[in-house]
Amino acid sequence: MDKQIIFEDEHIRAIYLEGKAETLVFSFGDLITRAKGLAINAEKSLDKYGYAVIGIMPKQKSWFPASCMQALLQQLQPILAQYRYIVGYGGSMGGYAAIKYSGILHMQRVVAMVPQYSIDPNDVEDRRYTDFYDVHVNGDMRIQPQDIAGDCEYIMVYDPYFQADREHYQKIKPLIPQLHTLNLPYTGHDVIAVLASSSLLHDLIEHPYDPVYFYRQIREVKKNSKYYYRSVIAHLLGSHNAALGKILKANDLQLEGNFLDAGLKQTITRILLTNKRVDEHDLLKLGIVVNLPFEKKAQLQDSFAKVLVFNMITQKIESYQQQVIDINGKYIIPLNVRESGLAQVEISQQRYLICMNDRRVTRLFPLDQALPLDMTPVMIKKCPEFYVLMYKALYMSCDLQGNCSFELDAVQETAKFVII
Repeated sequence: MDKQIIFEDEHIRAIYLEGKAETLVFSFGDLITRAKGLAINAEKSLDKYGYAVIGIMPKQKSWFPASCMQALLQQLQPILAQYRYIVGYGGSMGGYAAIKYSGILHMQRVVAMVPQYSIDPNDVEDRRYTDFYDVHVNGDMRIQPQDIAGDCEYIMVYDPYFQADREHYQKIKPLIPQLHTLNLPYTGHDVIAVLASSSLLHDLIEHPYDPVYFYRQIREVKKNSKYYYRSVIAHLLGSHNAALGKILKANDLQLEGNFLDAGLKQTITRILLTNKRVDEHDLLKLGIVVNLPFEKKAQLQDSFAKVLVFNMITQKIESYQQQVIDINGKYIIPLNVRESGLAQVEISQQRYLICMNDRRVTRLFPLDQALPLDMTPVMIKKCPEFYVLMYKALYMSCDLQGNCSFELDAVQETAKFVII
């Protein structure tokens, strides 16, 4: 591959990859795929089909300032004249640039995934990116009618149920009469990751627009995308719990242990455990490995008649109904209550201290193991009519959903626990 930098300033780097085809693709990077050496956004997929590529990679989170793009244009004129067909491709910040500069770059087709209309807080309600807005760099940056090429075909892919991206779509759509829209529900802003496919990208660049054909190709890509299932799972939580269980049963997923963030993993496992829709095989699909047996001991009950447990999956103190514990005892272990003292759980006839640090990271430590300096044991204090759990000077309380947190500096009803 013969690549060279053809333009660079403080905001962007443009890299030219010569190809064998008569098609030139402008591939714009995003917040994740920023400039790094000679790397180009989606380079492997584009090179696979012999496309010539100009990778315009952001060096900063500055949304391809117009002054930089105008300076780049001076260097591009000899290259643009060599190609019959010019396509712009990008997602998010890159999708914005593909649309914004489609006219001056003489594009015949634009493929924009979840693009922004603007990040100027005066233009949009979306505040995800407004911290990156600089009036001196991005002044008057919104996509405008004069940016749109009348003979260019525009394809936009987004999730119509994701409010933040829908706002941008609704502001862009009236500017482009010839806009084609492909909806990808329940994927949020992860559309780019979900549709990462060489063959699909080739179709989006080359194939005549046919929504039936494109949706068929998208379905094939979705079936093999772990990002798609993560997004769908996140959107089903709480409202379609039966469907969540069916997805796990019906699909051969195998996620890495750190693929789901801690908050999502906690919510998923709580719903699966509570609704009795989980077994070890299902948890393995989510990247969760648990092989710890359960031994029943004395239990503390919260103000909602739920039992305090240590959840081996989420590594947190939570509360559950007794019948849920009876079914899922190897994953959720009731606290071992021994009057006032240190909070403990007993696993395979070995007792562990429950410890936490100021970042609310909770871990178990065998009684004979030295504790890291930042870890402090959770205390159980027996009062005349109830028990309390404390981390330093803070009391733990539980809500109706079973989430427990150390935030109270005085005892309230939700912080009182009784022995059962």
